[in-house]
Amino acid sequence: MAATAATAVAAAAAAAAGMRTSISTTPTQNRREKLSCSHFSTFRCVSPSSKTQAVVQSAASDPSPVFSSVESFAPATVANLGPGFDFLGCAVDGVGDIVTVSVDQSVAPGNLSISSISGDNYAAVSKLSRNPNSNCAGIAGAAAMRMLGVRSVGISLRLHKGLPLGSGLGSSAASAAAAAVAVNALFGGHLSLRDLVLAGLESEKTVSGYHADNIAPSLMGGFVLIRSYDPLELIRLEFPSDRELFFVLVSPEFEAPTKKMRAALPELVKREEHVANSSQAAALVAAVLQGNVRVLGSALSSDGIVEPKRAPLIPGMVAVKKAAMAAGAFGCTISGSGPTAVAVVDDEGKGEEVGKRMVEAFLMGGGLKASSVVARLDRLGARVISSRAD
Repeated sequence: MAATAATAVAAAAAAAAGMRTSISTTPTQNRREKLSCSHFSTFRCVSPSSKTQAVVQSAASDPSPVFSSVESFAPATVANLGPGFDFLGCAVDGVGDIVTVSVDQSVAPGNLSISSISGDNYAAVSKLSRNPNSNCAGIAGAAAMRMLGVRSVGISLRLHKGLPLGSGLGSSAASAAAAAVAVNALFGGHLSLRDLVLAGLESEKTVSGYHADNIAPSLMGGFVLIRSYDPLELIRLEFPSDRELFFVLVSPEFEAPTKKMRAALPELVKREEHVANSSQAAALVAAVLQGNVRVLGSALSSDGIVEPKRAPLIPGMVAVKKAAMAAGAFGCTISGSGPTAVAVVDDEGKGEEVGKRMVEAFLMGGGLKASSVVARLDRLGARVISSRAD
C-alpha cells in the first residue's frame, strides 16, 4: 500500500522540485555528503539491494578519534503526516534527544558501552536497557563504528532522553540518529548520510520495523519522502524558507506501543480508498513544496485508511481533532503511531490557542491529562552541539 502510493507521490515531488538537483549514492559510489544537505531540494539515498545488509563498512580502516568526546542532538519527528503512512515524515524543532560519546580506555577496543541514561521522566527512562544490543542509541552507535571499521579504541555513550517514550514523536529514531552522528563525528565524519540512515534503520527495525519516516527526517531535517525501501531512496522536500509553519504537538499521558498500533491496521484496502489516500498524499507533497499551509493541513487531515483504525485506540482523539479544527487549525492527525496529536497552523499565537483546546479535549473526551508545545519545522536535522579534543 505505502510503497505504491509513495512511488506516485515521488513522481509529483520530482517534477515539482527538479530531479537535476538529486544526489545518488550507491555501495560502489560512496560520496562523502555531510549532514548539512539542506540546500538540496531533492536527495536520493540508495541502499544495498538486501535490506538485511544494512551495516556495510565504508571507511578505509580503523580511523583514529579526532576528539575525546562529542555531544550531538537529534530532533523529534512527525511520521506519516496523515495519508503518508510509512513514506512521509518531518523533523520538528526544539525537542529531541542528546547523546554524548567518549573515548573510553575501560571499554574493549571496537566496542561500545552505555554508561548512563537520563531524562526528565525518571520512571520512563528507567525502563530503557543499558545493553547496547537492546538500546536504540547503542545499536545505531555500534553500527556506525562497524561501518567506520573502528577496532583500536572503545567508546562509552551517555543518552539523555528529551522525548517521552512511545509518544509518536520518533523517540527511538532520535536516540539512534544522535548516536550515529556523534560516533561519526568522533572519528572525523567519514560516513556519508546514506551510511547514517542505514545505521539508524538497523536500530529502528529492532523496535518498530524497517521504516525510515522517523530516522530519515531526524537525520536530514525538513520533510522527507521515502520513495522506495528496496533499494532505499529518499527525497528531501524543501518547504519555502519565507513561509511560516507551526506544529501543535499535544501529548496525553497515555502510551500507544507502535507494535500494537500497527496491528490495528487493515491488511487490505479498497481501490477507492487507495486512490483517495494517494491523491491526498500527492497534494500534501505539493503543498509542502509550495509552502501552502492551508492545503498541507487539509491533506494531512484526510487519511482514510490508517487514522480511522488508530484514532479509536487513543481515548479522546476524535474529539481532539474536532477541537483543533474548530480552534482554527488547518489540519490535525495522529503523529506517527500516537498518542501525540499534531495540528498545523501558520501563526504561533494561534498555535498556542489551538493547543489549549486540544488539551481540554483530551481531558473531556478521553479523561487524559495532556501537555502541548508549539514547534517550528526543524530544517537542520541531527547535529553536533559540542566536542572536546583533550
